[in-house]
Amino acid sequence: MKQPLISVVMPVYNVERYVREAVQSVLDQTYENFELIIVDDGGTDASINICSEFTDPRISIVRQANRGLAGARNRGISRAHGTLVAMLDSDDRWLPDKLMLHAIHLTCNSHVDVSYSGSHLIDEDGNRLRVAMRPKLGKISSSDIIARNPVGNGSAPVIRKTALDKIAFQHPDYSERTCYFDESFKQSEDIECWLRMALSSSASFEGIGGLLTEYRIVSGALSSNVVRQFESWEKAIDKTASYAPGFIKKHKSRAKAYQLRYLARRAASMGDGPFALSLSFQALAEFPRMIIEEPRKTLVTNLACIAARIMKPAQFAAIAGSWTGQKSAV
Repeated sequence: MKQPLISVVMPVYNVERYVREAVQSVLDQTYENFELIIVDDGGTDASINICSEFTDPRISIVRQANRGLAGARNRGISRAHGTLVAMLDSDDRWLPDKLMLHAIHLTCNSHVDVSYSGSHLIDEDGNRLRVAMRPKLGKISSSDIIARNPVGNGSAPVIRKTALDKIAFQHPDYSERTCYFDESFKQSEDIECWLRMALSSSASFEGIGGLLTEYRIVSGALSSNVVRQFESWEKAIDKTASYAPGFIKKHKSRAKAYQLRYLARRAASMGDGPFALSLSFQALAEFPRMIIEEPRKTLVTNLACIAARIMKPAQFAAIAGSWTGQKSAV
């Protein structure tokens, strides 16, 4: 195979229900000069057997003991031959033109290090919901990354390998491993990495138009997961503060408020109305200007949290489903 321009890194761990669609969405790309590095992260289901059924020579499978999403991404990136690295989580999908459009964007704009786009949201069955991720695309600053994370999700970015190499470090316990994402994080590893790229190496982020990723929303999460996600986010902020204390001091309150608002929506979608309402109140108390910066989204979030608090779970789930298009799990 000729030298690929793009290396696609796909961590795989117990996703047998979705992984075939993820792999096929890569093979269906209109841009063909890529390699697909599938990292078997020590799963126990049939995921890798499904991946092995594909015979495309651009696919390689790397196996390792379980190291988590960050560790699987690191392994894949360390094996990449391309000058650009794209990441796709194995329960998500890409639209056919995604790689072509990002390749054009990065080839024509040498100052851009991280290219990304918006995302459709899909349900467990792969059906599109009526909500989407439509991030800010231009004039991205570090304050945008910490507060609103325009990249959005781990299946959205295509990154210059040279930009990743600038932030690489040796694993603290295994010196033979090169890390790009911090493997001590089980969540929020994305935002920690994006902040490190922006603040320590002045990486440039820029989006392109279109919803080119299909990001899957899996139901059945627990409120305890929301707590863990917030704790992981705080850990990312604390790590960033260790090398950029002034930046964190200036932006933490605003960023925390937006994170709490996001988690309030998650809690509401789970049917935990009291927790959702508490989080939404905390968000406003942390940064009241949120209602001025983003009035519509803040108001809708607060109303949804109030509804989740006062309605019966089944009633709220039905109303929320009619708004988002997601089937009720209640």
